[in-house]
Amino acid sequence: MIIKSLELSGFRNYENLKIDFSSGTNILYGDNAQGKTNILEAIFVSATTKSHKGSKDKEIINFGRDEAHIRTILDKNGAEYRVDMHLRSSRSKGIAIDGQRLKRASDLIGMLNVVFFSPEDLSIIKNGPSERRRFMDMELSQLDSIYLNSLSKYNKLVVERNKVLKDLYEHPENNVLLDVQDKQLIEYGSVIIKAREKFLRDLNEIISPIHEKLTGGKELLSVYYEPNVEVKDFEKRLASARKKDIYVKQTTVGPHKDDFSFIIKRGADEEGIDIRKYGSQGQQRTASLSLKLSEIEIVKRSKKENPVLLLDDVLSELDSNRQNYLLSTIGDIQTIITCTGLDEFVNNRFEIDKLFRVTEGTVTSEN
Repeated sequence: MIIKSLELSGFRNYENLKIDFSSGTNILYGDNAQGKTNILEAIFVSATTKSHKGSKDKEIINFGRDEAHIRTILDKNGAEYRVDMHLRSSRSKGIAIDGQRLKRASDLIGMLNVVFFSPEDLSIIKNGPSERRRFMDMELSQLDSIYLNSLSKYNKLVVERNKVLKDLYEHPENNVLLDVQDKQLIEYGSVIIKAREKFLRDLNEIISPIHEKLTGGKELLSVYYEPNVEVKDFEKRLASARKKDIYVKQTTVGPHKDDFSFIIKRGADEEGIDIRKYGSQGQQRTASLSLKLSEIEIVKRSKKENPVLLLDDVLSELDSNRQNYLLSTIGDIQTIITCTGLDEFVNNRFEIDKLFRVTEGTVTSEN
């Protein structure tokens, strides 16, 4: 999988941009707030239909404009594809592949697979459960269109159900709606739970050897799914929580309350510690790096092709050992990296295939 070029019109701070990428390592450098991350965001939107920041379409359209366009030219298994995305402030986005309009945005999933790594990802372990769920959702949504569809419908149902719960005192006749919504929550929520169970089983096989190498064999890392409810108990738990839900006016049972833990051992016989609560900052950051590196391997195994790796100013957050390990694992993966300076690459004698200077929404190729 290779991104050959990217064209933007009215996206964030870019009026018009055309950038041709190398199939190897591409560096976008420049001062902060110049638009480097916006380029990575546009690529991520092209892959997933959503911003990695959670921004709405109208928020990523250039100020003063009603629409924006993203065009991405891909090389996928030797064949070239054109993905066009039309973002509109007051309507849903339009997407086309080679000029053929897609009926659903989710039909784009799998065309372009990316792994996005930012400094915020290094805090995924010490942050709250919502950040860890978001990581799972972003990855699974790229790999599985059924999961994406179920997640979208489930999240909408939770919002609608919470509204019914809040209005129930004034509209008690809406109590019957909860019965209908609960059946749908169980249907879509069960798909989510089963997919997350499998994802974390697969993740465990991959992350353990990666983390062992990162720590020089000193630590063993395991990841455990902590579902809020199991599929077999979902209907019963949801029914028994109805009275509480009405009282607190929100849905308290379901995969929107899930989490997963990171347990580290220094020996096979040692009792592990949950580094979400008791790990040092170094342990948390190393485990976060292991998590993102595992993401690359999961895409390779699932899609039988390399993802495109997007590194957003993350190298400055890592010490030299972790930098070297990350850079050495890139191999033949197309990588697009943003940074403020080039020192980290000079110090590591890292080969740069294409270098771009980003200044106030203008991108200049320097080689």
